[in-house]
Amino acid sequence: MGKSPPEGGTARQLRADDPTVELDVLEQTISIEGARALRHDAEGLAPAPIPKAWILEGTPVARKRQLAGSSDRLAITFMWDCTAGRFNWYYDDDEVIHVLEGMVLVEDAAGVRRRLQAGDTFLFAAGSRYHWTVPHYVRKIAFLHPPLSWEMRIIRGVLKRLTKPFRRKPAGAAAWRG
Repeated sequence: MGKSPPEGGTARQLRADDPTVELDVLEQTISIEGARALRHDAEGLAPAPIPKAWILEGTPVARKRQLAGSSDRLAITFMWDCTAGRFNWYYDDDEVIHVLEGMVLVEDAAGVRRRLQAGDTFLFAAGSRYHWTVPHYVRKIAFLHPPLSWEMRIIRGVLKRLTKPFRRKPAGAAAWRG
């Protein structure tokens, strides 16, 4: 890996799991003050660069970590954060977010603006594009799932009706009491 001088000023060899490796990457694009704040993050987020063609202003640094995934590998939950900047985001999947920290202004293709801050939940529909403005920092939990086509929803409904007589019945409230 690279070398980063510790506080004493002499360089030392870094391991891949050393938290200062991430700091070296962040220092290339944001100020040292912002990098120090992100360096102490205990969430284990890894760099997740925003495509350069999407960035409109600033040098936003994004990171993510997968938290969970469904057994069919279609639904995924991520923690994601980003430093200040303006950029477009294009959604291939439905994405429900819950903002944990910070704030972001989002604007859809029709020009409708919305301020999302800690505690807010919002759905970005598959196929949409939103313009993001992150004034300082934002951290979110994102739940992604590809929507089923109209044809697949019909097939799923038919299969549910056909298999209903063979499905196991839930135990009900009595099973929880004892």
